[in-house]
Amino acid sequence: MSAGGHLDRRQVVAELLKDRGDLVVVTGLGSPSYDVMAAGDHDLNYYLWAAMGSAAMVGLGIATAQPERPVLVVTGDGEQLMGFGALATIAVRRPRNLAIVVLDNGHFGETGMQPSHAGQGIELAKVAAVCGFPVAETVVEASGIATLRQRIHARAGLSFATVKIAADNPPRALPPRDGVQVKNRFRAALGFPTA
Repeated sequence: MSAGGHLDRRQVVAELLKDRGDLVVVTGLGSPSYDVMAAGDHDLNYYLWAAMGSAAMVGLGIATAQPERPVLVVTGDGEQLMGFGALATIAVRRPRNLAIVVLDNGHFGETGMQPSHAGQGIELAKVAAVCGFPVAETVVEASGIATLRQRIHARAGLSFATVKIAADNPPRALPPRDGVQVKNRFRAALGFPTA
C-alpha cells in the first residue's frame, strides 16, 4: 500500500513555481488550487472549480493553443484518478510544453481523507508511462523537486510526475472563485480580449 509520502505539499508547490517567468499553471480543484495560491497568485494561474477530473485536459488544450509557453498542471491523486483517459489522449498528442504534477497523498482530501486508489497501490506514474508519456516518474525526496522544476521550466518535453506528499490538510489559501474573473484575467495575460 502506498499512502502518500512525507513531502510538504506547500513547499513542493512553492519550489516548482519559484522564478516561474511565463509559466502557465492549471490547478486541479481543491487543495492543489490552495497550494498554488499560497505560493502566490498570478494572472497566468487558471484555477478550476467544480471540474474534478478535467485539469489535465484543460492543460492539454492550453498547451496546444499556446505551444511557445510552458504549461504546468498541478493536481491531486484523486482528481487525476478521474482522468485516466486523459493521460492516453495527452500521450498520443504529445505536446512538448506540458508537464503534469500529481500531488499524491494517497487520499481524497476534499471529501474527508478517505484512502484513494493511489493510496491502495495504483501507481499513477506507471499508468502515465504505459500510456506513452516519455517521462513518467515518482518523486519521493525533496532533492527531486529541484530537478523536476528545472525540467518544467526548460520546456524539456511532455512529462508526468507523481510527488508523494504527506497526508495533511494545511489552512486553505483561497484563490479567486469567480470563474469569469479568472478566465478574463487569464485571457488578458495571454494577450487576448476579454469581452
